[in-house]
Amino acid sequence: MNFPLYIAKRYLFSKSSNNAINIMTLIASGGVVIASAALFIVLSVFAGLKNYSLEFSSFVDPDLKLIPAQGKSFTFTDNDLNELENIDGILSYSKVIEERVILKSENKNILATLKGVDGNFIKVTRIDSMIKQGKWVSQDGNEVISGWGISNNLSFGVFDYLKPLSVYVPKPGKGQITSIKGAYNSAFVTNVGLFDINEELNNEYIFSNIELAKELLSYKENQMSALEIKLIENADEDAIRENIQDKFPNQFEVKNREQLNDALYKMLNTENLAIYLIFTLVIIIALFNVIGAIIMMILDKKKSLNTLFNIGAEPKTIKTIFFFQGSLMTLVSGLIGVFLGVLVVVLQQTFELIMLTPELAYPVHMDPINILIVLVTILTLGIVASRIASQRITQKLINN
Repeated sequence: MNFPLYIAKRYLFSKSSNNAINIMTLIASGGVVIASAALFIVLSVFAGLKNYSLEFSSFVDPDLKLIPAQGKSFTFTDNDLNELENIDGILSYSKVIEERVILKSENKNILATLKGVDGNFIKVTRIDSMIKQGKWVSQDGNEVISGWGISNNLSFGVFDYLKPLSVYVPKPGKGQITSIKGAYNSAFVTNVGLFDINEELNNEYIFSNIELAKELLSYKENQMSALEIKLIENADEDAIRENIQDKFPNQFEVKNREQLNDALYKMLNTENLAIYLIFTLVIIIALFNVIGAIIMMILDKKKSLNTLFNIGAEPKTIKTIFFFQGSLMTLVSGLIGVFLGVLVVVLQQTFELIMLTPELAYPVHMDPINILIVLVTILTLGIVASRIASQRITQKLINN
């Protein structure tokens, strides 16, 4: 058996004759337990908040979106659609026309984004599950469904025929505008539903059928702004993207859900890193107590060190003993802390102990990678702290 490790374990689980050193050791271990538990809980809470934030994007964003490499629109023929359908892994797709428009209701107007979609759109996304009032748009007629924020800003409701709603889109072309009437395509529309996703989308989007969008933008039959695609579950996204690029070279930018929300992902990842670094600093502070506790143990066991030296143990071996002792202390304390953190997260998931709102429990997410992150952080910093403390042992200290 490894001699330094055997002695280190004996020292770790044996009490000192000095009660103050026992108390200091417990405080040092307790600090690591609390710090590791806190780090795991905070990472789990942030993972829960991240999933909660990104869940909204899954209602309106497809698995893949084909955007024209140049310009605002492209023409996609029936042959092109057949080529797309032949790619393995694609479950469904939807033609989309998207443009900024002006909405007007009585004397109020607002800028919004009109998204004209075909009948497959609700197969590609889950937007219809977020409709709080009314129904989804039909594929004929001048129907729209708007966000809750737009409805509040313009003071209209569902099937509100007493307040006519108009959509205005600048006409394409060049030259001087001779009249306001001739500068815009417009249409009277009926709001048939309200969706409620999040504040940004509620204040930004209205949806219509694709034929209305084509009419307003003067698009041709096969002209569109984007193609949105839903993949078969567990499909190879990278292979599908590569196939699309091969079949339609230099024609599209193919973006997945993360790339469509790159600003949100970058913000969440940056915040996650910042929180990790802050709590790592807390762990480093807690490990100063471990360094102090190991040094006090070294001083308390000077006679034992001298005995070990006299029976043949070299100073390097004695340093290794206390290095192992400190490392084991931080590892055991870290494991206990992670266990307590997991217990708190499980209790929150099961019993919803802390509520974000009266209806919504504080979101937490149990991610195994967070357990690994906490243990690796604790063990790495514990090894550094133990190395620093064990260097206190010198030939002079052993012989005194």
